Amino acid sequence: MAAVSSSLFPLLVCARISGLVVAVLVLIWALRFKTSFLPHSSSQEDPIYAVLHPLLMVIGLIIISGEAILVHRWLPGSRNLKKSVHLCLQGVAVASGVFGIWTKFHGEKGIVENFYSLHSWMGLICMFLFGAQWLMGFLSFWHRGEVRTVRLRVLPWHIFLGLYTYGLAVATAETGLLEKLTFLQTRRNVLKHSLESMVVNSLGLGLALLSGVVILAAVSPKYQTPTKLMYSDTKCLSS
Repeated sequence: MAAVSSSLFPLLVCARISGLVVAVLVLIWALRFKTSFLPHSSSQEDPIYAVLHPLLMVIGLIIISGEAILVHRWLPGSRNLKKSVHLCLQGVAVASGVFGIWTKFHGEKGIVENFYSLHSWMGLICMFLFGAQWLMGFLSFWHRGEVRTVRLRVLPWHIFLGLYTYGLAVATAETGLLEKLTFLQTRRNVLKHSLESMVVNSLGLGLALLSGVVILAAVSPKYQTPTKLMYSDTKCLSS
């Protein structure tokens, strides 16, 4: 356990700091510049749903799913406890993503009009993969009736698809930020060097940093540090 803490502790701290910065930036953007999310409608509910979309997709989907990925790296206890916490966090992330997409459908444009861009199609694929991952994780790792050999076969694919889907979610968010910022600068006269543009660009950089740290922590060796590896190699050469 000490080896895990010493090798992964800096990455875990960096992931938490990056996640906090991303959460603060998206809150500032959604609450301080909420007029940028207002549709051409007089309904009092529309601003609420419009602001909820970035909050749910960034904080609810990306940050919480990142925490679910890191559960196996920092949470002490049995494997069943880690798997249950991982499954619950991923369930919260999937629910946030589904509700976040629903908020876009709630507006005056409806469903069809919102699926016109790369961002919207990537988001749909991303949520499908998140749902399939959660279901596969439940059936393969949590269901008591599964055979151990089947779980071992599915595990590499579960890990690969989990990291791929997480990276796809971040890429989808980046395309959404670019799409929204381009719209604001061209149609609502938001200056390229304005405070809002700086917040959105900083949010994009924060998401890129967060995803890199989370993926690096997930694929880093868990029980062996470089010192132990060097010691074992030296011992083998000397023998």
